[in-house]
Amino acid sequence: MVRIINVEVAIATLDGGGVVALPTDTVYGLAGEVSHPAAIATIFQLKDRPPTRALPVLVDSVGQLAYLGAVWNERAQKLADAFWPGALTIVVAVPHELAALLGSENDTVGFRIPDDDVVRRMIAVIGPLAVSSANLHGAPACHSAHEVRDMFASQRDLGGVVDGGERSGDVSTVVDLSGPSWTILRDGAILASQIASVLA
Repeated sequence: MVRIINVEVAIATLDGGGVVALPTDTVYGLAGEVSHPAAIATIFQLKDRPPTRALPVLVDSVGQLAYLGAVWNERAQKLADAFWPGALTIVVAVPHELAALLGSENDTVGFRIPDDDVVRRMIAVIGPLAVSSANLHGAPACHSAHEVRDMFASQRDLGGVVDGGERSGDVSTVVDLSGPSWTILRDGAILASQIASVLA
């Protein structure tokens, strides 16, 4: 059975290279520290996620993007100013090593700042987190710690779940800014019309 853990235990687990489930501003997610390749591999394994479906990264500031070497242009900053913290994942070019670690075949990765104070404080302490919705690949995302425990009951590689109550937010919208034009890769909480109005 997946155990319920507090934030301090979650930080220690992540810092040690483990994977935990966290409540975000949208749904529950499986999280691993970007600096621990084994944690990234564990997220793919837990979700049964295809290895070429890149994991997104949560940060607490645009400054962390510079640390990771992300190519952050004016369009990306406009969207960040308009919608971050919030449910918009912005895909930009990154160094090949980071892209390969996270499962990207085209040297791009999606980033966002979550609208959740607890998660942002954790990221500020331990650094950027690779976070994917807490579910088996293709299954609905988990909206509570109880759902996470049920879905991953037999998985010993999940270090625990932080119970933040029910999370009923829509998944984040994913917009790709890595090319000359922008493209919506996944519909979510932020409408395409809202993005278009910012980038017009």
